[in-house]
Amino acid sequence: MTPRKGERPPLPEPLPVPTVDAHTHLDACGAKDAAGVSTVVDRAESVGIGRVITVADDLAAAVWAADASEWDDRVFAATAVHPTRTAKFTDEDKAVLEELALRPRVVAIGETGLDYYWDYSPPEAQHEAFRWHIDLAKRVGKPLMIHDRDAHDDIMRILHEEGAPERVIFHCFSGDAEFARKCVDAGYVLSFAGSVTFRNAKELRAAAQLVPLDQMLVETDAPFLTPHPFRGRPNEPYCAAYTLRDLAELRGEDVGDVAAAVRDTADRVFRLPSVTSHDSGGG
Repeated sequence: MTPRKGERPPLPEPLPVPTVDAHTHLDACGAKDAAGVSTVVDRAESVGIGRVITVADDLAAAVWAADASEWDDRVFAATAVHPTRTAKFTDEDKAVLEELALRPRVVAIGETGLDYYWDYSPPEAQHEAFRWHIDLAKRVGKPLMIHDRDAHDDIMRILHEEGAPERVIFHCFSGDAEFARKCVDAGYVLSFAGSVTFRNAKELRAAAQLVPLDQMLVETDAPFLTPHPFRGRPNEPYCAAYTLRDLAELRGEDVGDVAAAVRDTADRVFRLPSVTSHDSGGG
């Protein structure tokens, strides 16, 4: 049967080990308040996606994500202005982001980077904003979450010129095996979304096979990029379980081992245990 657009995929078989959705957009999934956030995360937790990082797109979404991370202790946030929104990136915007970046449950600066697919923001404006976000990540000691669309060479060049933060995550990694090797050798973490399950994504699937488990994350980028065989339907954090199982099969590894490794990588990169143990927000 052809999947019907507009209908969420069925809940998958629960994972044997709880893990983390490293990049989602809870607001775009329809969660508007604390109750909505809990509903979405409850569904995810029921299949083993026990924690999520909700990520900002524009400034309003950054404020919302930071607030949402304090409504539910399974939720953490990443805040930045998306590269396609940087045509007008003001000092006032930067001041808000600097404040948000200091919040304990904001665990990454992102998503930032370069997007040469959409013609919403000039490359020069994107470069300037990317460099500013790199500096912010280094100043606050938090990982940089990169959006890279058709911009591999410039992303790597700017990271080299500015000096990369200690922890760098390529969200929704989209490169081939050669680019993946460059990122791995640089010590970067590669996060794979549902696109890695697409059967026509041969170069991306080859890349996913060579990434060490301690440099790999799994994400949904929900509500986008719903994994195979539900491509085209609305995505949610629980669908990370489909992507993780597909990755485990692709790599010839035990699904529990992959889930545990992804969990451990997320804990290390985002320093989630220290936030959970020391921050009283949430619940």
